[in-house]
Amino acid sequence: MQTQQWPVFQLVSCLLVLSQLVYFSYADVGTAAQYSPPYLPTACYGDDQSQFPSSNLFAAAGDGIWDNGASCGRQYLVRCISASQPGTCVEDQTIQVKIVDYAPTAQSPPSTQSTTIVLSETAFGGITNIAVNSINIEFQQ
Repeated sequence: MQTQQWPVFQLVSCLLVLSQLVYFSYADVGTAAQYSPPYLPTACYGDDQSQFPSSNLFAAAGDGIWDNGASCGRQYLVRCISASQPGTCVEDQTIQVKIVDYAPTAQSPPSTQSTTIVLSETAFGGITNIAVNSINIEFQQ
């Protein structure tokens, strides 16, 4: 009986090892705009200056990801995938942003309304080469 269990054990072990090597990414596609200072107060943390990462890579959530404020503090990986003007996106550049605000109530208006996410000037500039109002993005939490 032990010899019959050995191939099953090998198969299960092999599948376990392979499952650790394969990573499934669950990304979504949306749009992004940018907004400028002043950034305070925010819907997530009020006037607390410490809410902003030192990298200045932060964002305001649009209605699609706001989740009644549950998105506050979430980190998203964001990359530009297309824009109306060719050459806008920085190829193969992905940034990580922290949600600190709700876009419709942000202190400063976004460059385009009703986008998935509104990036700080630093974040938007990190994934674009050309000044545009909005871009198409891929993002994941």
